[in-house]
Amino acid sequence: MIDLYTVIFKKSADDWVYLCLENGWVGQGNTPEQSIDKLKQAIESFSEVYESKSDVYLSPLSINELHEFLTLEDTDASDTYELRKVYA
Repeated sequence: MIDLYTVIFKKSADDWVYLCLENGWVGQGNTPEQSIDKLKQAIESFSEVYESKSDVYLSPLSINELHEFLTLEDTDASDTYELRKVYA
């Protein structure tokens, strides 16, 4: 498993949402820090399963999924996105 991930985050109406480009996982929380923590928890949980099972696969986010994340209509959401690297 890799330990550096590329994420895009945006502010929705009430939450911060992070989307990981390497695998499509999402973290959501009331603050950016809470969202990152939840994303890290998802990565750690998946890593445990991935290493113990032979029939679990990893694939990067598709361009269609990225487009959906970036264009999802939310009248209270911000149009500002930020790209970050996250160590997990």
